[in-house]
Amino acid sequence: MSKRIIKHVMIILCIILVSLMATYIGLALYYHNAFAYGTWINGVYCTGKSIQEVNDELVQNFTYEGITVLDQDGNSHKISAEEIGYQFDFAKALEVYRKQQNPWMWIESLLHGDSTELVPVVSCDKELLEKSIEQIPFLAAEKEHPEEERGVAIIRTNRGYELLNERVGVLHTDEAKAAVMDAIEQSREEISLVDAGCYHDLPLTPEMKETLALWEQVEKFQQCGIVYRMGEEEIPVDGAVVCDWIELAQDGSFALDERGQIMLREGAVKEFIDDLAKEYDTVGSSRQFRATRGETVTVEGGIYGNKIDKEAEVAYLTEAFLSGKREVHEPVYSQTARVQGKDDIGDTYVEIDMGEQMMYYYADGQCQIETPVVTGNTSRRMGTPSGVNYVYLKQTNRILRGPGYASHVDFWMPVKGNIGIHDASWRSKYGGTIYQTNGSHGCINTPRDTMTQIYDMVEVGTPVVMFY
Repeated sequence: MSKRIIKHVMIILCIILVSLMATYIGLALYYHNAFAYGTWINGVYCTGKSIQEVNDELVQNFTYEGITVLDQDGNSHKISAEEIGYQFDFAKALEVYRKQQNPWMWIESLLHGDSTELVPVVSCDKELLEKSIEQIPFLAAEKEHPEEERGVAIIRTNRGYELLNERVGVLHTDEAKAAVMDAIEQSREEISLVDAGCYHDLPLTPEMKETLALWEQVEKFQQCGIVYRMGEEEIPVDGAVVCDWIELAQDGSFALDERGQIMLREGAVKEFIDDLAKEYDTVGSSRQFRATRGETVTVEGGIYGNKIDKEAEVAYLTEAFLSGKREVHEPVYSQTARVQGKDDIGDTYVEIDMGEQMMYYYADGQCQIETPVVTGNTSRRMGTPSGVNYVYLKQTNRILRGPGYASHVDFWMPVKGNIGIHDASWRSKYGGTIYQTNGSHGCINTPRDTMTQIYDMVEVGTPVVMFY
């Protein structure tokens, strides 16, 4: 290669090198007062833009309505930006960020770019801000309850005894105030005072520690796991119940034994069982019954129903409570109906409407038999008594005897003493007002054809609802 060619090549390379250097230096000087290539801030493309230009765009895109302050109980309070004179600007943050960019490293920006999120520099009216924070309800409430007035006590509520411990989870108002101010400076929309660590426990006095030790006993005493199943209802023996079982001293404080332990009050379990029986024993009780004639009638008395064996239940519950059993329990009954609970008639029963002189048999809620009857003679004071009874026996070919009579019946279903449902071959008519002057001695006279059906269908134990 000739020297001339080499000289020309060298000249061209020098020109290219000088051009590249000029371009590099020119772009470096260009980016010295502008953001580097590929710079994105808060979603705004900033390449080649000045701080002022980017600030204008960020300010235009940024909105802040205020902050919501949350306490440990889930209460919230909103401080609006307007009420505290909130103002913001990104200029200082942008200046710091731009200075972090090296304009001489613009080539690296071409390869990687740069993206970041900046928060504005915030300013507020300090007096308005402090006033707004002091007006937050749960902060104001704390100031009204000084630490020295906060105690520990066992109180009685409708749920039983509960612990009132005002020494735990106490809001430190100065810390809360600082945390809210800091969050506003960061333009946060929400702050939890719990997460910010503004709640603390206060030290306890020896008396307070004694109360807490006593509370452990009371709490354990009230943790009864027995649940009574009364038909479809369940009655928990919970704190609201057993709180009344604790022995109290004359001054109302907890009575303690020689070991310093709370005691079960004598007779407390029996009182509970007595109350349970009073509410759920149905033998001879007053019931509301929806009659076939469309009315709801009150039926009182009778021999049908449930009756709790109170002695057995007192023994069971005392032992179960003291041993800490946790179970669902069905009481022992000295007498049981076909259905337990307050509504013990169920949907299979005999209905005798003595006012209408009609008898019905319902099975699983469906009427299977409907017949006129003749009940006790009311003019001779032999009217069939009202009440909820039950079929306690079934016999055929029975001689019914009474003062001055002996009558044969093919079917006999007694429901209360010597009062029962039976056929009456001596009658040709039923229903109407016959019972008022020519009624029975108290039994329910039924047509034989119907009696044949009902005898086969009705089981011993079926409730019989009788009313006028």
